[in-house]
Parts: sequence; C-alpha cells; structure tokens
Amino acid sequence: MDVASCYPRFEKQSRLNNLTVNSEFFLLGFQNGQHSTIFLFCLLLVVYCGTLCGNLLIILLVSTSKNLHTPMYFFISQLSISDILLASDIVPDTLHILLNNGGTTTFTACITQFYFFCVCEIFECFLLTVMSYDRYAAICKPLHYTSVMTSDRCVILAAICWVLAFSITLMYCITISMLTFCGPNIIDHFFCDIVPLLENSCSGTYAIELEVFIMCFPILFIPLTVIIISYINIIVTILRFQSNVSRQKAFSTCSAHLIVVSIFFSTLLSVYLLPKREQTLNISKILSLLYTLFTPLINPTIYSLRNKDIKKSVQEIIKLVLSYNHIPTSG
Repeated sequence: MDVASCYPRFEKQSRLNNLTVNSEFFLLGFQNGQHSTIFLFCLLLVVYCGTLCGNLLIILLVSTSKNLHTPMYFFISQLSISDILLASDIVPDTLHILLNNGGTTTFTACITQFYFFCVCEIFECFLLTVMSYDRYAAICKPLHYTSVMTSDRCVILAAICWVLAFSITLMYCITISMLTFCGPNIIDHFFCDIVPLLENSCSGTYAIELEVFIMCFPILFIPLTVIIISYINIIVTILRFQSNVSRQKAFSTCSAHLIVVSIFFSTLLSVYLLPKREQTLNISKILSLLYTLFTPLINPTIYSLRNKDIKKSVQEIIKLVLSYNHIPTSG
C-alpha cells in the first residue's frame, strides 16, 4: 500500500510529484499502536531529561572542581556539550512527531536539523580520536605527558574538532540544498537524515554520494585507525607493567573511553555502511535511536559510574551546598 494514501493531505502532492517542487516534508516517525507510542514518548522524555542532567552535571563538575582540571576531563566536558546539542536537536521534534503520529517540517528546518546532527556526529568522531591519543600519551609517554598535553594545546585540539565538524557539514548541506525534491515528500524516519533525504530527491545525487564516500575516510576510517593503533600501543605498554595494581589502574582509565568508542562507532557503521537490504526500516530506526538519543545518555553514565574523581567532586559539591544552607551532615 502506498504510504501517501494514508495521509490525504499529502496524497495530492504525491500525485503531482513531477510538477511541484517540495518545500516541506512529512516525517512518519514510529507508526505503532497508541500504547506503544505513549510508552516510547515517556521513554524518550526520561532519556532526554537524564541526558541533560547527566551532561550538565559533568560540565559543572569539570568547570568547578580543581581535581578535574586535566586534559581527559576537559575532553569529556566537550563531549558532554556535543551530547546536549545532539539530543536537543533530535528529541524535541521526535516527541512532537510521536504525539501527532507524524509531523510536517519545512525544507529549511530539515536541513538545519541535519546540519547540527552531522556537526555533533563528526565532532564526536574527531574528539574520540583526540581522547585516544590523550590516553596513549598518558600511558605510553608519561614523562612527556604534561609537556605534550598542555591546557592551550587541549583547547586548540578541541577547537580544531569543532571547526572541522562545522566546515565539513556545511559542505554537505550546501550540496544537498542544490538538489531538487519533487517526489513524494514523506520521510519514513523520525529525523532528517541524509539517506531518506537523498531518496526523496528527483535530481541526480551522484555528487553528494561521491562526496559522502570520499569524506568517510577522514571522518570515519582515519579516526578509527588512529584509535585502534593507539589502543594497541596502550595494551602492549600496560602488559609490560610488572605491578598488577598499575595494570588495573591503567586499564580502568581507558575502559570507559573504549566502551564509548565501541558503542559509537559500531552503531554508526552499522547504519551507514551495512547494505540496506540487510536492514529493515524498523532496525534502521532503532540503530539511529541508539547513537542519537541513547549514546548521549550513556556517555556521562559510563564516565561517572566507576570514576573516583567525579564521585569525589560530586561529594564536595554536595558538602558545599549543605554547608552553604547550614544543614549539618552526618559523620
């Protein structure tokens, strides 16, 4: 059955797709039953609130706690900024789509959402690479670490990641904006992603597809290669430690970052590199949910659960707040 026939106000547009250039799209979102929709709405709302609270807490702790003024925590705070931006770009519109069983968005709004989505994803690719180098320098080159990863250099590296992310995404968006969208204006997704956008284009998409393919190397494969090489050297160095305590401490400082890298790149690669015939639309949407909505929640959780420094900073802030309000603490 034609999807457009389920939405009468868009049926005329679908019939006249060869005559009219689309200026808006209709996002289907998740076409489930009422109970499933309510459950998903509540789940995403809780996830979004948890994402904001968790990442804002990390930013606050890194900004105010002196024991967290290190390169690793500075990069973690930058990751939190990116996670907040990503979640805020996707979740509010997704919640609106769930409430209304679909939603209309203009071409400008769609491209804007896609722009900030890409900025966050590309930035995280580069930042996770920088963070892996930071762990490599700390474990494999400890004597030179303070001279290599200075405060100024950390700021410069983070700024380069942001500039590259904004610049590369701008190039994508300029190319996409030059396409003509005159086919059925229905997008079977919960946000404006590049694949459904290209599927709705009635003009040639070879240029943007070639552009995406070429940019996969500096955005995905080169960072992933640097991360793998860094961790091979880290593991080899750790195994040379004679003390089991030193080994455990070194592994614990890398485990959180390695988990985040594994979750992020595995979901990203599975969505954009696996053949589409091996994925149903529902599987593709679920995978997209993982790296757009749940990963920003998982990141602060992973970095804080087993981190003694962050736990100590939280305790210090709680004591400071309680003492400011003259509330006696036990012990």
